[in-house]
Amino acid sequence: MYRLKIQLYICFTALFLAACGNLKTVTVAPPEPMPDTYAGLADTNNVATLPISGFFADEYLIKLIDTAFAANPDVLSALQRIEVANANLRYNRLLLLPNVTVNANAGLEKYGDYTMNGVGNYDTNLSPNINGDQRIPNPTPDYFLGFRSSWEVDLWGKLRNRKKAAFNRFLASQSGYKMVTTSLTAQIATAYYQLLALDYELRVIRKNIALQNNALEIVKMQKLGGRATELAVQQFLAQLKRTQGLEYQTLQQITETENQLNFLTGRFSRAIPRDTSINSLKLPSVLKAGVPSQLLLNRPDVREAEFQLHAANADIKAVRAAFFPSLTLSPYVGFNAFSTSLLFNSGSLAYGVLGGLTTPLFNRRLLKADYARTVAEGQQALYGYQKTLLSSFQEVMNSMKSIENYNQMYTHKQQEVQALNNAVSVANDLYLVGRANYLEVITAQRNVLDAELELANTKKNIFIGAINLYRSVGGGWKR
Repeated sequence: MYRLKIQLYICFTALFLAACGNLKTVTVAPPEPMPDTYAGLADTNNVATLPISGFFADEYLIKLIDTAFAANPDVLSALQRIEVANANLRYNRLLLLPNVTVNANAGLEKYGDYTMNGVGNYDTNLSPNINGDQRIPNPTPDYFLGFRSSWEVDLWGKLRNRKKAAFNRFLASQSGYKMVTTSLTAQIATAYYQLLALDYELRVIRKNIALQNNALEIVKMQKLGGRATELAVQQFLAQLKRTQGLEYQTLQQITETENQLNFLTGRFSRAIPRDTSINSLKLPSVLKAGVPSQLLLNRPDVREAEFQLHAANADIKAVRAAFFPSLTLSPYVGFNAFSTSLLFNSGSLAYGVLGGLTTPLFNRRLLKADYARTVAEGQQALYGYQKTLLSSFQEVMNSMKSIENYNQMYTHKQQEVQALNNAVSVANDLYLVGRANYLEVITAQRNVLDAELELANTKKNIFIGAINLYRSVGGGWKR
């Protein structure tokens, strides 16, 4: 017997060592250190700390964003992803506890005369040491009412790591929700300022239509007086029709932008209340990007990728622990008897416990394949994290430069518009006294129209640059 125990011990030790051997470890590390500053600018102030109501000054825009947070399908879907992750976390947390079930079992067995049960029960029934209630009938009923439990003792942290992975995915789902709201805020604000720019373009176009109508009437009268030709009339008419075509093109763009805002806010078609002029709106007084390291704390997508990375690490540890022996305890307690009338007798109380230690042997190839898949997913999560960091840094740099360059462009464009308006006035005066031809008047009118439209577009781009900076540093989800 002693020798048998030694052999079993050696066999089990060999299986354990086989399970532990040849398992590579994976170290999931963050990417290279980020730069200390953006383009040499060191400022810890960060626009991401501003709530939405502190960043945007337009009450119409804030109401649109609030409406979208309550009704946008993507936001509602992201909330459900949090619920799914929370339920998965509760499930994995409960795996650490014993599984207890209430059992009510009934069975019947007819034993043969030439079996161990048959011979043993026959002798037992003839024994003078038992009473009539203890005599075993044939067939023999078997009734059990009580509790059975199964509990896997988490020796190697497999269940704890599954719980850790579920917890990190729950945190990732919360960051994912913040990322959805951040993106939604940026989309609504971008569409809103595009709508304001289109409103301004429409006013510019209609103003120019009125001016071109007046110029057409003048050239028609000059033709009647012999001072202009039919060619001049047709050129002025073509210019007018071109501008009138731009009016309907802009009206269509306004319709599409309004519908986009209705879609983002989870509503069907309705008018969008808005400010009267994009030129009167002010940018936030503080447009600071902070330092790159703050992206690790502020950007929801970076946080989400980080939590997914931790979850992948926990998955690797959990799958690796599946190679090790597992200990399962199966206790039970209840009433057990072969007669229902005796089932709840105090003598029918039964209890016991069974412990089992198992280790994988023939399914190791399956476990190795699962382990290789989990390691590859961990590496994929690492590269996704690195990509998110690189992308976020690039977005901040682009947004900062966008605000700076478009502000300079807007200043020069204002001066251009002023000069071209003066040129239109001078061209009209010279044309009336015969010192300029009609082509110069048409060219001046077209140039000022194009410049005013570009002015509105430049102002819109300044706001979009500010929105992108706000989003890229991690703002836009705090109300």
